[in-house]
Amino acid sequence: MALASSGVLLLFFYVLRTVIAVEEKEVTSIVGNTAELRCIYSKENIDLSQLRIYWQIADDLKTCPVVHALILGEDNQSDQCNNFKDRTRLLKDKLEDGDFSLLLLNITPRDEHTYRCIVQKKMDRVFKVDYDTAVVLRVAANYSQPVLHGPTENRPNIEEEITFTCKSSGGYPEPKVYWTNEDNISLPKPNMTVIQDPDGTYSVLSTLKIKSTSKMKIGCSIENRVLQQNLTTPNFEKINQDPKEINEPDPSPSKPDAKVISIVIIGTLIAALIGLTCLLWKRRSCRRALYTDVQQNEEGAQCNAPV
Repeated sequence: MALASSGVLLLFFYVLRTVIAVEEKEVTSIVGNTAELRCIYSKENIDLSQLRIYWQIADDLKTCPVVHALILGEDNQSDQCNNFKDRTRLLKDKLEDGDFSLLLLNITPRDEHTYRCIVQKKMDRVFKVDYDTAVVLRVAANYSQPVLHGPTENRPNIEEEITFTCKSSGGYPEPKVYWTNEDNISLPKPNMTVIQDPDGTYSVLSTLKIKSTSKMKIGCSIENRVLQQNLTTPNFEKINQDPKEINEPDPSPSKPDAKVISIVIIGTLIAALIGLTCLLWKRRSCRRALYTDVQQNEEGAQCNAPV
């Protein structure tokens, strides 16, 4: 019976879509949040017991004909799609005012569709479409701060091919990746790998291969077009070594190192101190020798004097 009713609904909505002009709105929701899909039935003296309200996915009727249904004032989810079980709500306190807006809980990227709110009113014992509106749900998720990796060598040689990578994850929809170079040198087209993770969000890896220049300032940015968000990495800056400079001496005179100067000064002072000590020691030794000679001469003279 459920299959039969689903088939009738599917056929009915298919015909309905071809004959009724549908008002279309757009709403954006972040993954994990709750989206409110607006449906305002502006009629007077609303009697819910005479109405059927259906929410459906307009662009995927075969997969999911019914997202939520309110039949004669009561929720009826017998034909509700499995992936929407326990995730849909109507604003109960606003139904009698004609507010049939749908709350869609715990948004995922797979919820991105065009939804239709169809109101049928009982007229002469037959339910006829009295109102139809559509809401386009755009889903978005923030990407993580991109991480930029460059060459691990301290100073790559000029013209040497080097590789940069830029990574980000957890975002939706697919991003655009931009590379910047403040050296004003055009960059080659990078390679980009995009993977859809089990939760529906995306991870991206962009690889850029370029020839090294004397000075490089490479940056990477991730754009989320739905959120109008740009996340940019700090520039990767390198001052690289020119091979010609490796074996060529620096023609400019080198300035003496302060440590060398200090060592020379200290050494000179120590040598001077040692020299002065030796000089003083010599003088003292000479004086002692002279005094001894004089004393011996005096004693000799006394011995040779006549008695």
